Amino acid sequence: EVMVTPYKNQVYNLGTGDVLEPEDGIIGIGSCGNYALAAAKVLAESDMNAEDIARKSIKVASDICVFTNNNVTVEKV
Repeated sequence: EVMVTPYKNQVYNLGTGDVLEPEDGIIGIGSCGNYALAAAKVLAESDMNAEDIARKSIKVASDICVFTNNNVTVEKV
């Protein structure tokens, strides 16, 4: 799972009692979160919007990790 936001100083409540504050507005969660996080950090330097960064970074993670698939649900707030 990857979360991308154009806003700084955001915190995320994961619903399990964990509260995370990402660096650079990007956070990777789960077994393949680090793959998605790495891809998203590179893509964040492009002109892509947050949704496209999230979609492409999950695609990269799903190509690497057997525990991740490329079925993506995007929630915009």
